[in-house]
Amino acid sequence: MAISRYKELDVIENDNPDYKKLFKGRLTNQKYISHYETQQLDYPTHDEIKNFEYINHMWSLGDRYYKLAHKYYGSAEYWWVIAQFNQKPTEQHVELGSILKVPLPLRDVLESYGL
Repeated sequence: MAISRYKELDVIENDNPDYKKLFKGRLTNQKYISHYETQQLDYPTHDEIKNFEYINHMWSLGDRYYKLAHKYYGSAEYWWVIAQFNQKPTEQHVELGSILKVPLPLRDVLESYGL
């Protein structure tokens, strides 16, 4: 069962000049940039997670959420669970040497999200 974090998000046609400057030279003759709207994440509460077990993982060079999900859950598609649990929506929010908590068992974590 694939679960996408983009399932219910709208696609935005962004024509902001400052945003276009970031892609200068790569976006010739385009009037706008299409991308998903920013998702608002609901993080689990302390009461929801207090009974979970978790594995500590030190973030190192080359780590990606999808790699951790594959290693600990057997499927890369659950990368978002680790991101959401740690309140770090993208890899760019994680610094080298940071300790991430990988919640277990996956079945219980998904159930806490109503999935």
